[in-house]
Amino acid sequence: MTVDEAYAACRVIARREAKNFYYAFRVLPKHKSDAMCAVYAFMRKADDLSDDESMSLEARRAAMAGWLEDWRAARVGGPTNDPVFLAVSDAQKRFAISDELLEDLVRGTCMDLEETQAGTTVLEDASLGASGPKSFQVYEDFDKLYRYCYLVASVVGLVCIKVFGYSDARAEKLAEETGVAFQLTNILRDVKEDAERGRVYLPLEDMRRAQVGLGSILTSVMGRGKPACVGPLMELEADRARAYYGSADRLLPMIDRDGRAALWVMVTIYRELLEKITANGYSVTERTRVSTLRKLTILVQGTAMAVWFRVTA
Repeated sequence: MTVDEAYAACRVIARREAKNFYYAFRVLPKHKSDAMCAVYAFMRKADDLSDDESMSLEARRAAMAGWLEDWRAARVGGPTNDPVFLAVSDAQKRFAISDELLEDLVRGTCMDLEETQAGTTVLEDASLGASGPKSFQVYEDFDKLYRYCYLVASVVGLVCIKVFGYSDARAEKLAEETGVAFQLTNILRDVKEDAERGRVYLPLEDMRRAQVGLGSILTSVMGRGKPACVGPLMELEADRARAYYGSADRLLPMIDRDGRAALWVMVTIYRELLEKITANGYSVTERTRVSTLRKLTILVQGTAMAVWFRVTA
């Protein structure tokens, strides 16, 4: 398989699976778009192995370990015909993406395969369990949640800016914080889905501050409680996310001109998702989405921005 064929295979995965990110990839120059598709396909494979509930937790751990072993062997020159490994290896060379960043990316994905995640507290509640109490992993405070957000989202941001291009080292901290904004938005969107998997990412410290108990969140998820009772807690996290989106605004002018529109598209879609969650009254019974029509409108605006940057370079 050639490198071009490997990138093409990764693009198929990104086009099919990257519901929000692929819109941003499309406004990049081809070599940068190819690299982003490769990185996304790599992330997607790790996520799919982690989330495959058709397998036991032990089987998922074994599958992830085997996949990692194959990737590490390919990374040091071992034979491989995996298009994702081939494309990611080429992207690493082109854009100086370190092994450490990709290892951190996988480490974040693997956190959900741990019996007990670092920084979490295990609580029991019967609200979702038809046959008795169920255990839930809950982060004690935001500092511990921030570490999780760093590994599952900020690392992605740090890889992205390697591809987009930057020269000011301050961009790295701003990319880290932008990733936190994205992940907090995901957490607010996915409260129901995460709770059904035994995870509540809204920190206990914040629950106490908002005077919302775990039971109230779980009964709201099932539609048996008043959704408004979790509003103050969700609003606290939404305000925190908005503050981190300020880092994205400061990051944007630091990105190379041919990568700037892609970042703008990503941030605009995710920021609008956060505001839709707010406008929906922080509903935890359904998944909030930005419409395809609206994302296409943002893509058109991003394309126009990319053309402008090219002709005025």
